[in-house]
Amino acid sequence: MTNKYVLSSSILSADFARLGEEIATVDTAGVDWIHVDVMDGHFVPNITMGPFIVETCRRITKLPLDVHLMIENPERYLEAFAKAGASGLTVHVETCPDIVGTLKQIKALGCRAGAVLNPETPVGTIQPALKEADLILVMSVHPGYSGQSFMPESIARVSEIRKKLDALRSSAWLEVDGGIDVETLPEMKEAGATAFVAATAIFKNPQGPAAGVKALRALLD
Repeated sequence: MTNKYVLSSSILSADFARLGEEIATVDTAGVDWIHVDVMDGHFVPNITMGPFIVETCRRITKLPLDVHLMIENPERYLEAFAKAGASGLTVHVETCPDIVGTLKQIKALGCRAGAVLNPETPVGTIQPALKEADLILVMSVHPGYSGQSFMPESIARVSEIRKKLDALRSSAWLEVDGGIDVETLPEMKEAGATAFVAATAIFKNPQGPAAGVKALRALLD
């Protein structure tokens, strides 16, 4: 990936009765990654997708699969998701006592290694992961459901982490997820984010997913 900015389309808001068509539409429209939200009903209140969905997405598209593991004990499932076709695996600092070790395990499986920070978690908690991570994800909503309202306080958190990454001369993606749309994306971009996950803004766009992608893409290109 040589783009300065990445648009990652979350299938959490897609129509699963037409998943292949939905992914093909956003692929053609110009998204860079397909974001897959994995939830276990324990770490977050919702239950969503497992390796089977990742494997299905891998058969549908050649785009990188950006897999976000909102689950307890993610180490138990890393290999399964990697074998299913994940391009990147992102785990929460809140669920990984040895975040550096987990990131190394992800890399050993041939995947991009990401670390996630929830809205309530102090920014300093991410510090040990910064040197090892290929991607840092800052949640701008409480993880669990799509369609939530953007949390404005997350802008300052992104800015703070941007400074930390720059101080380390890190090339890691700084990704944001939650309430990202045509209003909030420019604010996150200004704060230093380089990868943007959008679900509702794409798949629930009144003019259709392609129009949703086009509107967001215009703010990045």
